[in-house]
Amino acid sequence: MNRISTFRAALLALVPLAALTLAGPTSAQSPSPAASPAPAASPSPVPAPAASPTPVPPPAETKSPADSPAAAQSPAPTPPPPAAAPVQTADPFGEPITLEPKKVVMFKGNANWDSAFDALIDAFKVLSTTLDKQSIKPNGNPMIVYTSTDDTGFTFIAELPVDQDVKNLGKNMSMGNSPDGKALKFVHRGSYDNMDNTYEAITNHLDDKKLEAKDTFIEEYITDPLKTAEDKLVINVYVPLK
Repeated sequence: MNRISTFRAALLALVPLAALTLAGPTSAQSPSPAASPAPAASPSPVPAPAASPTPVPPPAETKSPADSPAAAQSPAPTPPPPAAAPVQTADPFGEPITLEPKKVVMFKGNANWDSAFDALIDAFKVLSTTLDKQSIKPNGNPMIVYTSTDDTGFTFIAELPVDQDVKNLGKNMSMGNSPDGKALKFVHRGSYDNMDNTYEAITNHLDDKKLEAKDTFIEEYITDPLKTAEDKLVINVYVPLK
């Protein structure tokens, strides 16, 4: 176990974003010129002078529809560019938020740093078993509220949000509300042991911004700690501000 306690203790000490298609030009059939009528034979036995042929007017000039400017094919409209791929945003780091209180069933405990994660898992199991016996489903993510820390261990409250009162509570269990008020949000991905780096970065952020934290901090387990491999955990860390 990394010395997570160093930075958590230091943290608690910080109190002081249709293509238009025209029909292809259809070639119009040019009308065939009308046949000139044959001259009628004269009934007179006397040879009649040859009749002058009736002049046939030249066929009218036929224009193809394609020759008409109105029939010229319009160019197809340019298709719109493809939508840009969504930008992957980074996890929040020091994002200001306001925590809203939730009704929770709580389990108070304490642990040393060498067995910290096991202690938290055991606390969540106690809460989950109690709810299962009463057919109550949690209506939020499990949370850990650290109430005090030192170099050897810490005290904590494990919480599960519920929408009704839970009865027949065991030892160290009670009903209450989760912390509320102004806080900063940070995100940790990976194992519980590696949270040492996250808390070191949080401590440095508070120092750089000259922010004053309360004497507690909260971990919200976005992935179920009872079913998720420890190195795949996603945890929101909330640091309440004074």
